[in-house]
Amino acid sequence: METLSALPSSSWPESNSNPNTPPAIADSERFDSDSVSSLPPQSPQTVETAGLSTAAVDSLALQPSLLHLSFNQDHGCFAAGSDRGFRIYNCDPFREIFRRDFERGGGIGVVEMLFRCNILALVGGGPEPQYPPNKVMLWDDHQSRCIGELSFRSAVRGVRLQRDRIIVILEQKVFVYNFADLKLLHQIETIANPKGLCAVSQLSSSLVLVCPGLIKGQVRVEHYASRRTKFIMAHDSRVACFALTTNGQLLATASSKGTLVRIFNTIDGNLLQEVRRGADRAEIYSLAFSSTAQWLAVSSDKGTVHVFSLKFNSGSLQNDMYQNDSSLSVSPSGSSFSFIKGVLPKYFKSEWSVAQFRLHEGSRYVVAFGHQKNTVVILGMDGSFYRCQFDAVNGGEMTQLEYHNFLMPEEAF
Repeated sequence: METLSALPSSSWPESNSNPNTPPAIADSERFDSDSVSSLPPQSPQTVETAGLSTAAVDSLALQPSLLHLSFNQDHGCFAAGSDRGFRIYNCDPFREIFRRDFERGGGIGVVEMLFRCNILALVGGGPEPQYPPNKVMLWDDHQSRCIGELSFRSAVRGVRLQRDRIIVILEQKVFVYNFADLKLLHQIETIANPKGLCAVSQLSSSLVLVCPGLIKGQVRVEHYASRRTKFIMAHDSRVACFALTTNGQLLATASSKGTLVRIFNTIDGNLLQEVRRGADRAEIYSLAFSSTAQWLAVSSDKGTVHVFSLKFNSGSLQNDMYQNDSSLSVSPSGSSFSFIKGVLPKYFKSEWSVAQFRLHEGSRYVVAFGHQKNTVVILGMDGSFYRCQFDAVNGGEMTQLEYHNFLMPEEAF
């Protein structure tokens, strides 16, 4: 993981591993010339926030409508795509780094960062998209222009970046490209994937990619270093969300029911632990591992962020310490019922969250662990930024440390 030093608003630092992406255009699928719209790149208007009063900022434009939120790979920054462009924020200390507001249209439905370097992946979105929704535009912020693009026959659902790979997710396909020359390396067929679900590891030595399989409830794990493919039947119902650890060794999954979250070893596909978010159905918005894989955070439409304790040592997953799934579904707090655990419903044997934080129910939130000890960062599609701390020993309700509406810049920025 990289450091959390604040970046100057006028430019980006160079990446530690520059992909040296040349200007290039690659067509991933054949298509008729009249089947894909083409919008020329437009020169952006850069709106610098440093030194502006709140009134001055507010006078520039009305609050934009958010279309996309995502953390970068080390959770030290996050990107927001709106109906006018995109903005980049630093998490700790919290501040807006810069924004790009486009003159016409400007809708950005996907903005993916590559750690803290100057290269971004952009996809148009909203009622007036800046770029066609079926194209991935590679934006170099040092040059303030697009240096390459990837075109497809259907809308792009998501993009993931690794230092030397670009992963593009369509409704039923995943494409893996080499970053340096945009050469197509791998193509994967998936079940219908309207959310663009995909997770990739961030170790430079290897790439682990997870995407939906070809049947309901199945996930596919690609270990590119060992050239192995593993299929895991994670749930009986449709997979709604998943997340990988940085090294790609652990996978957390949630189904469309949203009651249980399961943690798997991606190497052998074994179930390591099962935790319960709640009893009622819920839509899981995001899952996130802590950097040490000691904790797992979950956000849902119930308006609560949960933090779970993971009961295994991620460095020794090959040990035969998990003999069966039933031993994993009983928490220490439920050990007093061990003499009748064969009689009690599974609900009463479930592992529940250690800590919780209450939010406005109905709004969409994504969550990640902060770089400060025992903290989580929560982003809302309503423009909210929360930093909270949990008690790792006693658990319970988290303490709110910080709150901002990042769509309404403050004097402190």
